[in-house]
Amino acid sequence: MKSYMANPDTIERKWYVVDADGATLGRLASQVAAVLRGKNKPIFTPHVDCGDYVVVVNAEKVQVTGKKMDQKLYRSHSLYVGGFRETTLREMQAKKPEKVIENAIKGMLPKGALGEQMYRKLHVYAGAEHNHRAQKPEVLEIKA
Repeated sequence: MKSYMANPDTIERKWYVVDADGATLGRLASQVAAVLRGKNKPIFTPHVDCGDYVVVVNAEKVQVTGKKMDQKLYRSHSLYVGGFRETTLREMQAKKPEKVIENAIKGMLPKGALGEQMYRKLHVYAGAEHNHRAQKPEVLEIKA
């Protein structure tokens, strides 16, 4: 008996919508990352992108536990002298709430070309509205 290997041409992809209102950031990100990878499907194959599309709404209302709002830092460098920047989670949440969820999920996906392909199936919106109604996304409940 041979092991089943998913073929990229035969994979059927679904669209899911996730409401981040009141959800904890890490728990939300880990469950969304699993759906993007396809870990919830019986045909999961590690070297094939067999995940589904995920739309996350209400990114501005995501929550974190403890003192992470002030202590968690996002670091970047412009590659110029003195170009190091640090931003707290609170500042990032106020300016770009979508980036908070995108960064958390991206860190949980594989690194490399396959991870980039999975990451492209993620769509995050700060408010309750999204422009993917034509795909008829199913509601995906996040376990607390």
